[in-house]
Amino acid sequence: MLQTYIQIIGLLKKQGHTVVSEHVASVGLEEIEAKISDDEIFNNDTGYIDECECLVADVSIPSIGVGYEIGYAVSKGKHVLCIYSENTNVSAMVRGNRRIASVPYTSVEELEKIFTLNLLIFKNQTMNSGLLLLS
Repeated sequence: MLQTYIQIIGLLKKQGHTVVSEHVASVGLEEIEAKISDDEIFNNDTGYIDECECLVADVSIPSIGVGYEIGYAVSKGKHVLCIYSENTNVSAMVRGNRRIASVPYTSVEELEKIFTLNLLIFKNQTMNSGLLLLS
């Protein structure tokens, strides 16, 4: 997934968005987070959501933390775009929530079109700065 995150961040930046959570594509993320308290991780991650206009989450791999971040973002009125590998079994709590755009993808190349379409829709609704959080 690390390589996918790196490519996703590259695509988002290429489209002119600012990704406030580029650290998710760090090789040593687990080692870095092992040195940080749970409180710091929670405050950092919710702070990123508070700062951003849109949460982009790859939900191909189930994660309680990412699920929490999605729920938090929705509760704060943030735009949420969940992407997932086409053959993935994604939670109905994500796919069934009308406040979340959930879109399958078959390749990283396809993501560029998905980002262009969905983030343009979000931008036309209320986005101003283009600050995104990748989770």
